[in-house]
Amino acid sequence: MSTPAAPVRPLAVWLAEHESTTRELRRSIRAFTRSASSVAGLGLVLAFLLLAALGPSIVPYPEDAQGAVHLDRKLSPPSAAHWFGTDEVGNDVFTRVVVGARVSLRIGLVITLVGALIGVPLGVVAGYVEGKIGEAIMRVTDMFLSVPSLVLALAVVGALGPGILNAIIAIALVWWPGYVRLVQGKTLALKQEVYAEAARAMGAGRARIVFVHILPNALSPIIVKASMDMGTAILTAASLGFIGLGAQPPYPEWGAMISIGRNYLPVWWWYSAFPGVFIYLTVLGFNLLGDGLRDVLDPKSRGA
Repeated sequence: MSTPAAPVRPLAVWLAEHESTTRELRRSIRAFTRSASSVAGLGLVLAFLLLAALGPSIVPYPEDAQGAVHLDRKLSPPSAAHWFGTDEVGNDVFTRVVVGARVSLRIGLVITLVGALIGVPLGVVAGYVEGKIGEAIMRVTDMFLSVPSLVLALAVVGALGPGILNAIIAIALVWWPGYVRLVQGKTLALKQEVYAEAARAMGAGRARIVFVHILPNALSPIIVKASMDMGTAILTAASLGFIGLGAQPPYPEWGAMISIGRNYLPVWWWYSAFPGVFIYLTVLGFNLLGDGLRDVLDPKSRGA
């Protein structure tokens, strides 16, 4: 006997699903572009990513990013040769700011990724299992949340010693509690939904319910938080660099550049001003993008 062929999905069904997906995508794009601030945030983030990707290969003085010394042109004001002026040893500030964009992107990505990888699983366990395990996770989370993350990061990096790697480790280790609180609350709500109850009634295991029904529906707030956390993580790392516990000279990091440049204010203002402007625009861009993504991904916020 021949094996019966697998049923073929009708073309009409496929077209209907494709049309529904296309319609939802168009609705999301309209919701996002309706806000000028969201579009501006996307533009700032794309410019930052482009700068981080291409910057080191297009800067005019790449050797200045490694701490070269040109005392004959130190503290020169902005000009055609040096758009952002030069620093106290003659390095081109524009070059160091542009290369610093890649450093900041790496910092933001690592901190946000580590925080999510630690916080999301703990949040799911705390929300789905509950009981003593969930209670213990949430009490530890509350302890971390009761102290500002920057203060905890200062304590950790003070124990590890100054340096960009230690700063990243310190911030990443205190970044996860926000994800735990967010995912735990979302999991508590989602596990009461009809589709989760139906999956349990059909004998689905905990792992299947979590990975198939809960986590996919919890991705929207996680994505929004991660977008906003990118800017906050960059700002926190710059704060550690500013007080001398983050990147050390001649490493091209924005916070460290501002820290050194403040000694030359107000006469040689460009040294601190341009790294500060880039920090401001980067953090603003990620925050505005996060707001736009929330409008698109949250149906209650979108309202249509």
